[in-house]
Amino acid sequence: MTDLKIKVRGLKKAFGPKQVLNGVDLDVPRGESLVVIGGSGSGKSVLIKCILGLVEPDAGSIEIDGEETVGIPAAKREEIMRKFGMLFQGSALFDSLPVWENVAFGLIAGRGIDRKAAKDVALRKLAAVGLGAEVGELVPSELSGGMQKRVALARAIAAEPEIIFFDEPTTGLDPIMAQVINELIVKCVTSLGATALSITHDMHSLRAIADRAAMIYEGRIIWSGDAKDIDQCGNAFVDQFVQGRAEGPIRMPVRPL
Repeated sequence: MTDLKIKVRGLKKAFGPKQVLNGVDLDVPRGESLVVIGGSGSGKSVLIKCILGLVEPDAGSIEIDGEETVGIPAAKREEIMRKFGMLFQGSALFDSLPVWENVAFGLIAGRGIDRKAAKDVALRKLAAVGLGAEVGELVPSELSGGMQKRVALARAIAAEPEIIFFDEPTTGLDPIMAQVINELIVKCVTSLGATALSITHDMHSLRAIADRAAMIYEGRIIWSGDAKDIDQCGNAFVDQFVQGRAEGPIRMPVRPL
């Protein structure tokens, strides 16, 4: 596949005796939204942490815009990181900072933008996710879960990144708010012309935000393709996961009572 924003080949990562990633190959085309699905413990979070540079893989290659990023010097890593935005699973807002400063944190601390200019950007990004300027003066504890997720999305897009990562973006939200967040993700990614890589076990979220989809199982990508084809992909593991069936080739470890 040509014109890849992210190209992963042979990625491996173990923690002690547990092999979490066992030769992951993954392509993320430029300007598209790819969603990786998989059960708990399948390696989704470790995969995204490796791509972000938060975890050093044991083997394999991760290219961003054709440049190898595994084992690069810290200064080069910092340059690559400027292309990234991230929405964390639990929103990961700073309790002690007002909302606007949460959104502007990367601009102030990471890019040296003065506070007034950074606040102006933060208020514009809050508006982009449907939150008024008055919300910017609140602290995270004064917000509902859905509002916190919107703030986290505003922070993810504050620096207008080229690549946005979404870690379980709808976890903990009711179905209506989850769909609101899904629609905001599509709107924000499209308006920026960004490439998006998401990890989730939420099939509703996948159907709402994905151009392409992939499934990880036992540390490998076992299927990838157009998101619209996932229901007829013919892979028994994917079919079981998509349909949420207890019976099938995927066996969940259960301790006896």
